[in-house]
Amino acid sequence: MTSTISPAGASSSAAPRSISSGHAAHSPGSAHTASRWTRYAFGNQPRWVRPSAAGLLVATAVLYLWNLAATGYANSFYAAAIQAGTKDWTAFLFGSLDAGNAITVDKPPAALWIPALAGRIFGFSPLSMLVPEALMGVAAVGFLYLAVKRTSGPAAGLLAGGALALTPVAALMFKFNNPDAMLTLCLVLAAYFTTRAIERAGWKWLMAAGAVIGLAFLTKMLEGFLTVPALGLAYLWAAPTSIGRRVAHLLGALGGIAVVAGSYIALFQLTPAPARPYMAGSTTNSFLELTFGYNGLARITGSGEGMPGGGAGGAAGGAAGGPGGGFGGGNSGFGGAAGLARMFGTSFGGEVSWLLPAALILLVAGLWFTRREVRTSTGRASLILWGGWLLVTAGVFSFMSGIVHPYYSVALAPAIGALVGIGAVELWRGREYWPARIVLAGTILGTSIWSAVLLGRDASWLPWLRIAVIILGVLAAAGILVPVDALGTAGRFKRAGAAAVVVVSLLAGGLGAGAWTLATAATAHSGSIPASGPAGSSAGGFGNRATGFRGDRTDGTDAATGTGRFDPGFGGAAAGPGGAGGGPGGEGPADAAVTALLSSTTTKWSAIVSGASQAASLELATNTNVIALGGWNGGDPYPTLAEFQDMVSRGEIGYYIQGGGMGGEGRGGGGMSGRGGNSEVAAWVQANFQAQTVGNSTVYDLTK
Repeated sequence: MTSTISPAGASSSAAPRSISSGHAAHSPGSAHTASRWTRYAFGNQPRWVRPSAAGLLVATAVLYLWNLAATGYANSFYAAAIQAGTKDWTAFLFGSLDAGNAITVDKPPAALWIPALAGRIFGFSPLSMLVPEALMGVAAVGFLYLAVKRTSGPAAGLLAGGALALTPVAALMFKFNNPDAMLTLCLVLAAYFTTRAIERAGWKWLMAAGAVIGLAFLTKMLEGFLTVPALGLAYLWAAPTSIGRRVAHLLGALGGIAVVAGSYIALFQLTPAPARPYMAGSTTNSFLELTFGYNGLARITGSGEGMPGGGAGGAAGGAAGGPGGGFGGGNSGFGGAAGLARMFGTSFGGEVSWLLPAALILLVAGLWFTRREVRTSTGRASLILWGGWLLVTAGVFSFMSGIVHPYYSVALAPAIGALVGIGAVELWRGREYWPARIVLAGTILGTSIWSAVLLGRDASWLPWLRIAVIILGVLAAAGILVPVDALGTAGRFKRAGAAAVVVVSLLAGGLGAGAWTLATAATAHSGSIPASGPAGSSAGGFGNRATGFRGDRTDGTDAATGTGRFDPGFGGAAAGPGGAGGGPGGEGPADAAVTALLSSTTTKWSAIVSGASQAASLELATNTNVIALGGWNGGDPYPTLAEFQDMVSRGEIGYYIQGGGMGGEGRGGGGMSGRGGNSEVAAWVQANFQAQTVGNSTVYDLTK
């Protein structure tokens, strides 16, 4: 429907037109452009399109729902907050870690709302929590398909959606309960709305995009804004209206962001502190402080109060026995060293970079081949949108010196998939033009080689696969460089030959990532820093045996030695997939004894323990409310000694349990030491209550 790439920019009337044209000269308001939109968007399309799209969604659903029950409660930190939201509406609204509304999780609550609603309807369980996450993944694939289809056709949309579905980190996060699943869906939905807005300068679509970005902010704060520059630039560049109207429409979209995000901020800030939980991650009980501090600029700079490994929080975080190398340094679970190579390193590489080189090559090629397109070309606008998304997000992740985890890279997966889908299909359409043929062949061969490199990082896993993808890459590149069209064969054999080249190319580019994704889907993950790949893989991330810290271990053992308790407060790995364990300070019998003790309490909170990880594990195991003294890392000034004494005097807390928590009383933390009010609370409890041993844990009965 657009002109084919050709050396002189001429096009054949018989060939399908492509955004790759260097000389297309039409506007979105023209009859020609309208017919293209009709073909791609409104049902006037080949018969294979709808069944193929349905097949993509069904296959994605099967992949993400497969083996889901084995994941159990996944990250016990968020699971406990979802459980609390099924019990109490205040906990639901504010994202409380416990139904008693002592303290929140250190994120906004939007990602908790849908699983909590599902838990209220169907009863709280691992599946009621995780099925919504998987369906978010299916929806993200579907909306990515629709967005790419509108500009480049159904084949590009299918390739983009399939690339997203088969990205290992996507399979990891859409089968998990971290906020990243909902964040990714919101970002894809905003891109789809923006694509619709660009077509006819539709300000209503743009406002909808702004509203969804506001929801993304309420899911993961400033990370939800990383795609805003790309969406805004694409609309400002290509919307078919005057510059004044374009700017006005963008200001309206910013208003949509402000309405959705700002209304919740105002609700939180204006609610009296006694009527809501304490804002975890802040020192002043402030949502705005969390936004621009611990979850904002501190993530970029690596400094600030409450940041493990940085600023005042660094000493405490390090004392807690946190991973070495710094949270923005060499430790693979925290992203490895900052720099341009981070996205390709041992931490991020296996998660998301399988098609990243291809996406970058195809972005550059696409921008070059469309350099003479008119401003309002939707094809070029799509490259600006998805390319800007990729470059800004990857750039921020690459150079962050604060907390960054490899699974954050799921936010890159839609942009990579879109660029691969758009670029590969458009170059294939224009393969009679030799520069396009060379770029496409080189991209496929390079992708197969990079896949082999990534597979080689775990040399023990399917070693034959590395050889297979390279052979396929060579065959695909050869088939593209010597196109069947040039062999003079009959039309039927030409079509069969072209189909064979397409199939081999897809296998060369996607077999490695697909195999790694299937292995990820087959592996149960838990803890706060899950990593993709097969069980026991030695490649990258906190799933790396070499790091000695497996975020996805569920048996409470050290992955390197297979012995001993190994849960220093990083997200409840010891709770297991069913969350049945989790008592601090000992092996299985101690956990069982602590669980039985807390299950028998009748107080508002059964216990208080330093650090949210152990508190969450105990909540899931006992179905009671547990206060996380000091929040996630034990460093938040809540509750203060005075607040704690008031709770005790009212008989609201059953037990104080010694042990556990980052930066608080965990391993390396110095017994009953801690940050902020933790040390005062611990000292007061020790001075005024009698210690008793429950299993291997030290427990203080606060009711006596």
